[in-house]
Amino acid sequence: LQKLIHLLQATDDPLIQERSLITLSNSAAFSVNQDTIRSLDGLSVIGGMLSDCVPKVKEKALNALNNLSMNIQNREKIQVYITQVCRIVESAPLNSDLQLAGLRLLTNMSVTNDYHQKMINSIPCFLHLLSEGTERTQIQVLKVLVNLSANPAITRHLLRAQV
Repeated sequence: LQKLIHLLQATDDPLIQERSLITLSNSAAFSVNQDTIRSLDGLSVIGGMLSDCVPKVKEKALNALNNLSMNIQNREKIQVYITQVCRIVESAPLNSDLQLAGLRLLTNMSVTNDYHQKMINSIPCFLHLLSEGTERTQIQVLKVLVNLSANPAITRHLLRAQV
């Protein structure tokens, strides 16, 4: 894991970045690896890939963060990327794998009320995706909206959102 994280930092090759991120994502299926990746500062390295201009690299980074977000301590570190993930979801091509990867991460991050405030500004986007997206996109957006709707502090933002 340490070598993968180092490789991710050391290369500008999108293909190597994608493959490294896929391997890290697969490794994150095991809780011991989730802790190890966090302790090696892998979350910030992977989070840094969200700024990459190659959509496939961003998508693989989102997938890796999604798997890593199953761990409560990781969620605390990943929450700093929520606003950026919301921007990615808003600007990604409609129904794209990149958009779906961002929505899956937001679904995991919205399971508890802890980070809902960071998603409020994206509610109009979520509602737009609900009306314009394909069934896959709609289902993923609904998961985020259901999580947000469980928080009474978010209710007025949901009801007042301009679509």
